[in-house]
Amino acid sequence: MYHLHKKTVLILLSFALFNPIKAQQPVKGELSIQQIWDKVSAQNKAIQIQDLRVRESIEGIKDAKAERLPEIGVAGEYARVSNFPVYENGLLHAPTQMEVVHTTYRVGGEAYLNLYNGGRTNLNIKLEQKENEIAQERKHLTVSEMKLQAAALYLDMQRSTIFKTLLLKDISDQQKQLEEIQQLQKNGVVLKSDVLRVTLKLSKQQMALEQLNNDLKIANQKLNILMGEPDEFILNPAAADDNEMPVLLPYQEYLNTAMGHSYAFKISEKEEELRELELRKVKSNTALKLGLFANYSYSYPQIMLYPYSIALYGLGMTGVKASFPISSLYHNTHKTRDAVLKIQEQEVEHSGTEDNIRVEINTAYLRYQESLKRMDVARENIIQATENLRIVNNTYFNQLALVTDLLDADTQLLQTRFDYAAAKIAAQFQYYQLQKAIGNL
Repeated sequence: MYHLHKKTVLILLSFALFNPIKAQQPVKGELSIQQIWDKVSAQNKAIQIQDLRVRESIEGIKDAKAERLPEIGVAGEYARVSNFPVYENGLLHAPTQMEVVHTTYRVGGEAYLNLYNGGRTNLNIKLEQKENEIAQERKHLTVSEMKLQAAALYLDMQRSTIFKTLLLKDISDQQKQLEEIQQLQKNGVVLKSDVLRVTLKLSKQQMALEQLNNDLKIANQKLNILMGEPDEFILNPAAADDNEMPVLLPYQEYLNTAMGHSYAFKISEKEEELRELELRKVKSNTALKLGLFANYSYSYPQIMLYPYSIALYGLGMTGVKASFPISSLYHNTHKTRDAVLKIQEQEVEHSGTEDNIRVEINTAYLRYQESLKRMDVARENIIQATENLRIVNNTYFNQLALVTDLLDADTQLLQTRFDYAAAKIAAQFQYYQLQKAIGNL
C-alpha cells in the first residue's frame, strides 16, 4: 500500500510539472469599446449592487400592496391560577380560602380588514413605487458612470499603445543614428560627447518605454476589475481608427436633451416627488380609521359573563371598528413642518443638480472643441517638425549643426506625434463625457 501511494504521488507531481494548469496562463483578447461596455454592463459589481436594490424595491412594492389584505391572527393561553384568599377582617387576620378552578386556558382567532385609514395604504404603495423608479434611475446612472470609467481606461490604454509604437520606432531610428555617429566619431569627424548625448537620450527613451508598459498593465488591471475579468486577462485595445470625429450639435440641444434624459436630473426630480408623497403620508396621521373586525375563541372556565360556569365555552364577535387619534392633532404639527422643509430642501437640491448638469455639459462641450483644435494644430506641427528634422539631420551630418540641434529636432517631432494622439484620445473622452451628461451613454 505504501509503495503504491508513493508511486501515485510521483505521477501526480510529474504531471503538475510538465503539464502546467491552463487557467493560470494569461488570456489575451482584443476588444472594442462596445464589447468592453457589454462586459461592464453584465459583470460590474457596482451595477450588480444597484440591480439588487431595484429588486429590493420591487419586493417593497409587493409588501406595501399586501397591507390591503386582512390581518389574521391566532392566539392561545394556558395558565395555573393561585389560591384565592379573601381577607374579610384585614391582612392581620387569617383569610377565608375561596374555591377556584386552578386551570384556565383560551384559544382563538381574530381578523381585521381595513376599510379606510386616510389613504395611508395607497400612499405607502406609491412611496415604494417611487423608490423603485429612483432605484432604476440610479442603476442607469451607475451603468453610465461605469461605462465612462471603462472608456477612460480603454482610451488610456489606446493612447499608451500609440505612444509605445511611436517610441519603439523612435528608439529604432535613434539606434541606427547612433551607429552612424559612432562611425563618424571613429573617423574623427565628431566628438565623443556627441555619442554620449545620443546614448543618454536612448537610455531615457528606454526608461520611458518601461513606464508605458507599466501604465498599460495598471490600466489593464483596473479595466479587468470593471469588466469582472481576472487579473490574468490581457486586453489588447482595438487599433484607434482614423474616422472623422463626431460633429457637435448646437449647445442648446444638448441642454434640452439633458433635461429629459439625464439620469441625475431624473433622480433629483423623483426625489422631489417622493418628499411630496411623504408629506401627504404625514398629514394622513390625523385621519379617521375605519375597519371590519371579527374574532372567535374557546375559553375555560367561563368567568366572563354571570352566572359563571366551570365549563368550556365559545364566544365570537363581529362588527365595525372606528378610531380617531385626537392627540395627532398636536403631535403631527412639527412632523408636517419637517416634511414641508424637506420638500423645500429637495427643491433647492434639484435646482443645484440642474446647475451641475449645465456645467458638466458646457465643460465637455468646450473641451471637445478645444481637443479638435489641438488635433488640427498637432497635424501642422507634425509637418513642420518632420521638415525641421530633415533639415537639421542633413546639416548635422554635413558638420553644419550641433548634435543638440539634432536631438532637439528629433524630440520635437516625437512630441508633436504624441500631442496629436493625446488630443484625439482627449476628444473621444470628452465626447463620451458629453453623452454621459445628457443621459445617452
